[in-house]
Amino acid sequence: MRGKSVAVVALVLGLATACGGSGGEGGTTAAGGEDGAPKVTITPANGAGKARPDEGVTVAAAGGTLGQISVQMKSTASGKTVPVTGQLSADKRQWHSTWTLQPGVSYQVSASATSPKGKATTATSAFKTSKATAATVINNVVPSANETVGTGMPVFIQFNKTVPVKARAAIEKSIEISSTKPTEGAWRWLAPGESFNGLPSLVFRPKHPWAPHQRVSVTVHYAGLKIGDNVFGNKDTTRSFKIGDSHTVQVNAKTDRLVVKKNGRTVRSWGVSLGAGGDVQSDGVDHLLTTSGVHLTMDHSRLERMRPPGKKKGDPGWYDEKVPFATRISNSGEYIHQNMDDPTCLGDRNCSHGCVRSPGADAQWFYGWSYRGDIVTITGTKRKLDWWNGWGYWQMPFAKWTSGSVLDKPITTASLKA
Repeated sequence: MRGKSVAVVALVLGLATACGGSGGEGGTTAAGGEDGAPKVTITPANGAGKARPDEGVTVAAAGGTLGQISVQMKSTASGKTVPVTGQLSADKRQWHSTWTLQPGVSYQVSASATSPKGKATTATSAFKTSKATAATVINNVVPSANETVGTGMPVFIQFNKTVPVKARAAIEKSIEISSTKPTEGAWRWLAPGESFNGLPSLVFRPKHPWAPHQRVSVTVHYAGLKIGDNVFGNKDTTRSFKIGDSHTVQVNAKTDRLVVKKNGRTVRSWGVSLGAGGDVQSDGVDHLLTTSGVHLTMDHSRLERMRPPGKKKGDPGWYDEKVPFATRISNSGEYIHQNMDDPTCLGDRNCSHGCVRSPGADAQWFYGWSYRGDIVTITGTKRKLDWWNGWGYWQMPFAKWTSGSVLDKPITTASLKA
């Protein structure tokens, strides 16, 4: 597997073969080497039926330099041929495919080379890759396709099961992430217990919030990566989305006030009521306190059923309510939602079960106005938001976040045309 490189233009097949070798699954196809003509070697070998997709295609020349190179994949979906990109070495003696190959797919390769005295050789290879795919697959990518999200939004690559540690570096290297405005960030692997929905995930977080009004594209070249012993990633995945306006929310538990800003300008403000506290359970956590820290809006529920964690019907403090216009901000049951209780608490004192109660008109407006990934900063409570609670990733210092990458270094997104 190679990093991203300049593509070599695929040329039309059908060049005459000066000399062709057969070879097995891991062999080579060679041509030339006689009368001063250069020798061309292609791996995988002509006729191979179970070529390793993780090793890609290599074309090498001895006694000359490579010229025309064509590598074509026959798409199983459309039946059409698709060019395969690659990188030519500076001395023009070796070419290698940019990414790993698709499993269970047919490929055709044609390459020519010329000696210093002008003698030419052409070689071809037709082979098929192994179709042994891994049980570990990409389950989803978040955000959704073409979704407009907030400036704090992470990027999630979610898997159906825990990814083997030995495969993680290759997966990170296989990802192309681009944005209209190049952005520094880092990937981090999350265990199921750290993931907001229990799925093993690889998550990208910018070092600083995304600049607003831009596009982001993510491609995971998962097809052909070695995931386990002689099994390979099944297919590539691409996702594009948009960063919208900058939406930031400040909530102060001391003043019981919420302030909303759009692109740095205050657009709305209202009185709120946060968690009253007073319910410390066996885990030592007061579950009635709102968490302080940098939250992100996660999803929207027109009518959310709310019940206290760790309690059952009949227990002290039990409640079972359906609350309208609820915007989730954590996994511990915190929402910005319409107030359903004593309205005199709003803007005056903290009476809620931990949520940010708001006047009905304001909660409804925020429900319709906010994106997923908007930044909500809450201050003034004695309970801290844990970084793994919902999308609390901004709670973790960036250097520590970066250490969760196998490559242990930040990256800068490639430039994406506006």
